[in-house]
Amino acid sequence: MELTWHGHSTWHVTVGDTDLLIDPFFDNPKTDTDPEELDPDYVLLTHGHADHIGDANHYEDATLIATPELVGYMQDNYDYEDAVGGMGMNLGGTVEVGDAFVTMVRADHSNGIETGYGASAGMPAGFVISDGRPTHELDVETKTFYHAGDTSLMVEMREVIGAYLEPDVAALPAGDHFTMGPTQAAVAADWLDVETVFPMHYDTFPPIEIETEDFEREVRASAAVAEPVVLDGDETFTL
Repeated sequence: MELTWHGHSTWHVTVGDTDLLIDPFFDNPKTDTDPEELDPDYVLLTHGHADHIGDANHYEDATLIATPELVGYMQDNYDYEDAVGGMGMNLGGTVEVGDAFVTMVRADHSNGIETGYGASAGMPAGFVISDGRPTHELDVETKTFYHAGDTSLMVEMREVIGAYLEPDVAALPAGDHFTMGPTQAAVAADWLDVETVFPMHYDTFPPIEIETEDFEREVRASAAVAEPVVLDGDETFTL
């Protein structure tokens, strides 16, 4: 599994021969990637805010993975035709997509379409992506990546995502103001019991500018066993 961070919350995940792009938004200071360079099989949208769907118009031939409400909006406004299950999926569900399995999990955040107040895209979400189906059986071979979406700290991370889905690595929002900041992200890293944790959703706008050293220090000062890894924009981590 290859994980490439393109700044903000945009991740390109390759599992075998399957390419997944999460929250395409390339108008951020961490990336030099032209969105036209990527050709994902699937586009995963955590929620409908403008800084998470801003470049989704480049991938209309991909299959959408999002809530039914957000799928409907994207089909009406971005000319998407295909979605998993024909209409998207919802919290708690797992879908097999090519060589990957995607489980949609809860995120605590708001979800007005395009960051507006006129319409909601349903519940916001995070995604757990693995190269094997989630199971209670012992499975040391499966590799699993958790993209938390935009969220606050929530006990779901400890009671469900960490305990049952058992991610190996996690990308956590750390910019504060609109999501968790470094201190709460460190608690999340502990609750998830991951080996590696990446900060995301920071430095894009003035309210979410942080010193990444604060993130690293908070993770190491917490009870987390995770190693904090701060990726450069467009850098790839191989799991």
